[in-house]
Amino acid sequence: MCNNECDASTPELAHPPELMFDFEGRHPSTFWQSATWKEYPKPLQVNITLSWSKTIELTDNIVITFESGRPDQMILEKSLDYGRTWQPYQYYATDCLDAFHMDPKSVKDLSQHTILEIICTEEYSTGYMTNSKIIHFEIKDRFAFFAGPRLRNMASLYGQLDTTKKLKDFFTITDLRIRLLRPATGEIFVDEQHLARYFYAISDIKVYGRCKCNLHATVCVFDNNKLSCECEHNTTGPDCGKCKKNYQGRPWSPGSYLPIPKGTANTCIPSISSIGTNVCDNEFLHCQNGGTCHNNVKCQCPAGYTGILCEKLRCEEAGSCGSDSGHGARAQGSLTLLVALLGITGPRLF
Repeated sequence: MCNNECDASTPELAHPPELMFDFEGRHPSTFWQSATWKEYPKPLQVNITLSWSKTIELTDNIVITFESGRPDQMILEKSLDYGRTWQPYQYYATDCLDAFHMDPKSVKDLSQHTILEIICTEEYSTGYMTNSKIIHFEIKDRFAFFAGPRLRNMASLYGQLDTTKKLKDFFTITDLRIRLLRPATGEIFVDEQHLARYFYAISDIKVYGRCKCNLHATVCVFDNNKLSCECEHNTTGPDCGKCKKNYQGRPWSPGSYLPIPKGTANTCIPSISSIGTNVCDNEFLHCQNGGTCHNNVKCQCPAGYTGILCEKLRCEEAGSCGSDSGHGARAQGSLTLLVALLGITGPRLF
C-alpha cells in the first residue's frame, strides 16, 4: 500500500483513477488510492463518477473491488439524465440505522412487489476480514424474482421488462456514482495517532451492460468517441428512439420482447407522402399479416387488413371494429427481434 506514502507526483508511488479499470491479475496489483484521513474529524469523502454519454441497460452485478477495507459508509447512485440529477441505488454501512436512519436489509428480503425498494445493506461493509474486498450491487438476484433462481425462465423476465416501465428504468442508467463517505476503520473508535492508515483504495470496477437501443439495433459502436446504436427497422437517434424521415407512417414504438421468443420489431413504415415506386421488398419492408409484395410496388393484403404494409385492420379504418368483428389483436411485424448487445469493450463497460 505504498507504505502509506503514495505520491501522485511520483510515478512509482502514484495510484491514479485509471488503475480502477486496467487489466486485473497483475502482481503486485494496481489500484487507485485516495488521500489519507489526516484531517480527521473532518469527513473524508470522495465521489467516483462513471459516465458513458449513452443510455445503458444493466445485465449483471456491479462489482467493486477494494484494496483497502470496504468503507464503513457508502452510497451507490444512478442517473438517467446524463448526470443532471441523481437517485440512490443502494446504501452500504456497518450500521445502517446510525448512518442512514434505515433498517438493514439484503436483496433476499425483497420480493417481486418490493424489487424497486432502495435498501441499506450491512452485508458488504465489514472492515478487515476474510473476503472483505468486494462490494456487489445485485442485478442477477433481482432478475431471479421473475426468471427463477438459476435464471432459466428468462421469458418471464422479458415479459415483465416489456410491460413494466418502472422495472425497465430501474435497470437503466446513463451514469453511476460511488459516494465514499467514511473509510473502513475496523474498530469502534478512530485511532487519531495513526490517521494515515485510513483511506480508500479500489483496484477494479466492473459494470456489465448493453447499449439501450430500444431493441432496434444489434450492434453498438464508438462513433466520435461516443457509444452509438447502429439502428435498424428504419429508426434513428442515439437510442434508435424515433423513425427516420419519410418513415413516419405510424408512430414510433420500441421493439418488443413479446411474443417470446421472436418478439416484434415494430418497424417504422413509409409515410404516405413519401411513397414512391418501391413500397415493399423482401428484405426490410415486409408486408405484414400475411400480405404479399407484388413486384416491389404494392402489398396485396388478405381480407380484413389494409394499409401500406397491411398493418391495419380494415374494420379499424372503417371505425366498425367491435367485439363481434372476428378480428383479435395481432402482433405487427415479422422480423426476428434481436437484443441490442454491446459491440465493444472498454475500460468502463464490460
